[in-house]
Amino acid sequence: MAVRGDIRNVAIVAHVDHGKTTLVNAMLQQSHVFSEREEVPDRVMDSNDLEKEKGITILAKNTAVKYTGPLAAKLGQPDGITINVVDTPGHADFGGEVERGISMVDGVVLLVDASEGPLPQTRFVLRKALEAKLPVILVINKTDRPDARISEVVSESTDLLLGLAQDVSEEGVDLDLDSLLDLPVIYCAAKAGKASVNQPADGAVPDNDDLEPLFEAILNNIPAPEYEEGAPLQAHVTNIDASDYLGRLGLVRIYNGTLTKGRQYGLSRVDGSIENFKLTEILRTKGLQRFPVDEAGPGDIVAVAGVEDIMIGETIVDQDDPRPLPLIHVDDPAVSMTFGTNDSPLAGTEGKDHKLTARMLKDRLDRELIGNVSIKVLPTDRPDAWEVQGRGELALAILAEQMRREGYELTVGRPQVVTKTVDGKLQEPMESDTIDVPEEYMGAVTQLMADRKGRMETMTNHGSGWVRMQFTVPSRGLLGFRTALLTATRGTGISSSISAGYAPWAGDIKTRQNGSMVSDRSGKASPYAMQKLQARGEFFVKPQSPVYEGQIVGINNKPGDLDINITLEKHMTNMRSSTADVLETLTPPIDMSLEESLDFANDDECVEVTPESIRVRKIILDRDAWYKWNARQRRANKK
Repeated sequence: MAVRGDIRNVAIVAHVDHGKTTLVNAMLQQSHVFSEREEVPDRVMDSNDLEKEKGITILAKNTAVKYTGPLAAKLGQPDGITINVVDTPGHADFGGEVERGISMVDGVVLLVDASEGPLPQTRFVLRKALEAKLPVILVINKTDRPDARISEVVSESTDLLLGLAQDVSEEGVDLDLDSLLDLPVIYCAAKAGKASVNQPADGAVPDNDDLEPLFEAILNNIPAPEYEEGAPLQAHVTNIDASDYLGRLGLVRIYNGTLTKGRQYGLSRVDGSIENFKLTEILRTKGLQRFPVDEAGPGDIVAVAGVEDIMIGETIVDQDDPRPLPLIHVDDPAVSMTFGTNDSPLAGTEGKDHKLTARMLKDRLDRELIGNVSIKVLPTDRPDAWEVQGRGELALAILAEQMRREGYELTVGRPQVVTKTVDGKLQEPMESDTIDVPEEYMGAVTQLMADRKGRMETMTNHGSGWVRMQFTVPSRGLLGFRTALLTATRGTGISSSISAGYAPWAGDIKTRQNGSMVSDRSGKASPYAMQKLQARGEFFVKPQSPVYEGQIVGINNKPGDLDINITLEKHMTNMRSSTADVLETLTPPIDMSLEESLDFANDDECVEVTPESIRVRKIILDRDAWYKWNARQRRANKK
């Protein structure tokens, strides 16, 4: 096999908030991608508005840095070596992005927080890398944290690697277990832009002034791309992007052959058919910019234009000798939500140019399928609603939020788990959930998990005042769990989970003890009525805001739903204003985000999502019709 010595393809993988994007930032700066006068924002790779707001990576993205340090000449590349870097998400809900990123690289840099150590997503991404037989470089990041425990984290990470390697080997993957014992370890403070092979003291920055040890570890341990000389073209489509001038772009990794601008090629479709097309443009990445080139060879990661409906997983092949590559495998979805048209009385009343129709909604969901391999869109018994399945509720809530910002109005149902029947028995997805809390909240968290059918597997106390507990819990039990955890631990609890396969149905789980306050008529929320009713619960709506029959306007202090007339007006008296003695005594309403609204909704409720508003409502708005439906449900459950 021939080798491209001037290229390295590497993915940076880690648990959420362990510093991947910050490290990529430092790599870009130290490779002089930006000019000296250019102001570089923090987390420059997080280009999506939602990524900036939430502080997490949602989409896998690639960049390229040119290494021209002393090691380049020693390796026979005096002009420098191009390192293609793929920044992957750290949240398990976006695992499809991780699998795509790993499919286009020859090795991974595993980033682990020097205090938190390996967490569920660390296990997930590491297992995917081992299954693909990729070499691993361990980077212990944030060594300058005051609570860093570097030696223990190295030990935990090594144990995790060897344990996973043993599991993967037993499943039939041929791994060289001996080579894993020589795992290269780099100690890093990404925010300071420093890395070293020497272990610093806990809480100290590495003893080197730049990231040169990390670059050297990548060049020495990540193999250069191999290819077969004279073999026909094989270029795998691993991501989708768009250009205002070129239309849809396919991001491809070339395994064999050469792509040349202006030539005719074949595109091997998902269904196995071959479609001929003309390659109109090739774009190579440098830093954050793409530049047109005339050709690209084996090992290159480039963007190509020429096919308007190019899809992830397809292969660009030689017309005369097509040899398509296997499709990208993605784990099955575990959570579903129903996306439907907005049929509330306020639909279309809050702004112009809102996208309201079922056709518009279906077209948008179909477009999402093109670039997101980890979701599925299935029909329901209603022509204006679809079941959208994904890895987790956050991934689907992000999709709803993106649609909302694009001008769509829709209703989103409460998250449900995707079950399956095995040997005639109902099974549901399970999660391995790791929770970090201060010691004093351990009992409260244990009780929360017990109510959700969670089973504690391990508990570790590092002596820092914090306890780490690991539970196996049904995925249903984690729907809305984050809000309950933050309430029970006064905002200090940290929870992260990963799929743990399927297990028999665990029985009913009651996650919400309070009922809903439901408006029994349409109108405007009256301050007078809200003052009289606020002893019964807490409100979600502001005074004078429009409400309609069937809208959830608050949370009831007691179990069960409470129908209320929130539009009742006070009759005029000798006082000059009917609201003068009311507004000052009203408790401010609860302002819930989209994710919090989805967590709050019961099975017979959904969330109305518009560009301006988020409302929780009953699926059946008419109160008489809802009571009849509820009575039928109770009779059916008794049988």
